[in-house]
Amino acid sequence: MKQNTTKTLFIFLMAFLGIGAIGGGGVFIISPDGSLIGMPVSVLANSPFDNFLIPGIILFTVLGLTPILLAMALYKKTPMAWPERLNFFSDMLWPWSYSIYVAFALIVWLQVQMTILQAVHWLHTFYMFYAIVIIFIGLLPGVRGWYKK
Repeated sequence: MKQNTTKTLFIFLMAFLGIGAIGGGGVFIISPDGSLIGMPVSVLANSPFDNFLIPGIILFTVLGLTPILLAMALYKKTPMAWPERLNFFSDMLWPWSYSIYVAFALIVWLQVQMTILQAVHWLHTFYMFYAIVIIFIGLLPGVRGWYKK
C-alpha cells in the first residue's frame, strides 16, 4: 500500500473506533440499566458494578473520545509537549504512540469484559481483530515513516 493510503486508513481506524465507542458508551451513560439496548444488569453479576454507568463512561472516554482526538492529531500531526511525557517511542510523534496504546487498551477492555461476562460475543472477536489491525497498520513502514520525528 502507498504511504498516503495506509496513513489515511490508520486515521480512519482510529475515528471509526471512537465513533463506535462514543455511541456504545453514550447508550450506557443515558441508560445505565441497559434497557435502551436490551442488556440486563444481571450480566454484571461478576463485576464490581451495579449498573452500566461507570463502564459506559470508561468506554465513552477511553475508547471513544480519545481515538477521535487522536484521529485529529494524527491528521494534523499536532505537536504537544505534555503528551510527549508518556511517549515511550521517542522517535515517533505522540499521536502515533497513543494510537498503539489505545489498541492495547481495547484488547485489555475486551479481555476484562469477556472475563466479567464469562462469555464471548461476535463483537468481542471483531474488535479483538480490529485492535490487531490498528497495531499492524500502525507498524507498517509507510505509517511509521510518516509519523517519525
